[in-house]
Amino acid sequence: MTAVTAKRFSIAEYHRLAELGFFEFDNRFELIRGEIIKMAAKGRLHSVCNSMLFGELYVLMARRACVRGQEPIILPTDSEPEPDVVIARSRSDNYVSSHPESADILLVILLIIGYLI
Repeated sequence: MTAVTAKRFSIAEYHRLAELGFFEFDNRFELIRGEIIKMAAKGRLHSVCNSMLFGELYVLMARRACVRGQEPIILPTDSEPEPDVVIARSRSDNYVSSHPESADILLVILLIIGYLI
């Protein structure tokens, strides 16, 4: 019997796949512990809650910190998730040179919305 090992991707490999158009038709993927994971579709309630939370935090933080909504963060060494909201340290380049990394991140918020069936 042959053991099968899943390919784990580095952040650089993940970015290269994106550059090559691997995610061209569906960009709802994120890199978690080296695995490319398809993100769940957001329902209406999730979208509304996320928008309201982001709006309130943006006002509360003013210019004291950077509030990012559903944008990538880098977690060493093989994860680039896209949490619902991230509060990161303000940086002079506004994260143009790279996404926030662990040292930049002050708070991560993931909304988990339950559904009644």
